[in-house]
Amino acid sequence: MTVPSQPQALLHQQGPRGGRTSGFWVASREAFWIALETLRTHKLRSFLTLLGVVIATTTLIVVMSIINGMNLYIADHIANLGANVFILSQFSFTTSGDDWLKARHRNKPIRIEDFEYLRDAIKGYKNIGAEADYGGSDVRYKAHILHEVEVSGETSNMIDIGQAKVETGRYLNDTDYAHESLVCFIGQDLVTEFFPSLDPIGKEINVGGIPFRVIGVAARIGTTFGQSQDKFVQIPLTTFRKVFLARPNLQVDMQAWDAQQMMVLEDSVRALMRARHHVPYRETDDFGINAADTIMSIWHQLTATIFAVTIGIVAVFMVVGGIVIMNIMLASVTERTHEIGIRKSLGARRRDIMMQFVIEASVMALAGGAAGVLISFLVSKIVNIVFTSSVPLSAVLVGLFVSTAVGLFFGIYPARKAANLEPIEALRTEA
Repeated sequence: MTVPSQPQALLHQQGPRGGRTSGFWVASREAFWIALETLRTHKLRSFLTLLGVVIATTTLIVVMSIINGMNLYIADHIANLGANVFILSQFSFTTSGDDWLKARHRNKPIRIEDFEYLRDAIKGYKNIGAEADYGGSDVRYKAHILHEVEVSGETSNMIDIGQAKVETGRYLNDTDYAHESLVCFIGQDLVTEFFPSLDPIGKEINVGGIPFRVIGVAARIGTTFGQSQDKFVQIPLTTFRKVFLARPNLQVDMQAWDAQQMMVLEDSVRALMRARHHVPYRETDDFGINAADTIMSIWHQLTATIFAVTIGIVAVFMVVGGIVIMNIMLASVTERTHEIGIRKSLGARRRDIMMQFVIEASVMALAGGAAGVLISFLVSKIVNIVFTSSVPLSAVLVGLFVSTAVGLFFGIYPARKAANLEPIEALRTEA
């Protein structure tokens, strides 16, 4: 579409009798194209004018994209405890600082007796299991050795509760649990290291100096913050207690049938554990009940702080960008004083003049916002290669809205100044 020149734009405002025939939308369209023509004609000035808005919009969208990507990542890799699953452990995931020091002295370890008590006392749950970690251990197969392998003792139904899924072979069963069998379920890192071209099922590996027969291999889980989640050996909890730790500190996983029952089960576990540990009514729990929303609430508290700082930075850049736009628009009013006088002498009203300059300021800011959106997409793609980032539609809409609002706000003063010019005084100004 050809951008009309300013004289043509003036004629479009007038009908055959000098009345207004074009209306609001025609006037808005003319102001829009004049603003674009100004941006195109003065490229360097436009770039410097919109730099603050571009930086602010880019920063806002990139930060929102990283936070959104991290929200998805945390929910999928860390807070994914399983469907309708919560965990009973010695400490709450939200415990930190002074509360952590107090909890270390106050909270009691979760023992096998606690697990068995809850398993028998609570009715109607879908699954309840327990696990105990031994920490990093060396695992050997013939001449090969893998360091810092996570060794854990599990009940036989943990495969139905946790993240691990069977790829080949089978998981630990009730017979293995009852007979304290020296069998193990391994992750993909051990297969890659020990059995790159062999079937691992039936092979014997050495865990902490004790031979275990491989009965199953887990499907690959992946990494979390660069740390592999496939470097593990799982053995029956009874075997774990026999060969590693007789009274380990357990983590009890309970699975409900649905989200509504999950709240009921949490209350039941809390009441039973408080009674079992003889916790007074006014005292806080001496154990932790943790669900996915517990982890996500911690994360949201952190991101809220990050986002608040980002808003402050964005606000500074937006204000700077808005002031620059206002100065440019004031200069434009001075340059076009004669034109404004002609328009007013031909019947243009104050609101027509004001609308033209407000629209021009908004279009300039919107152009800066659009440039910021394009740059933010590029930055987010680069960030996603090494970290995680996902651009939400809401971030784009917020970026464009805020940039346009800045143009509207800072364009009002120049527009009012243009609208208040007296026609005779304006016509005396040299064109």
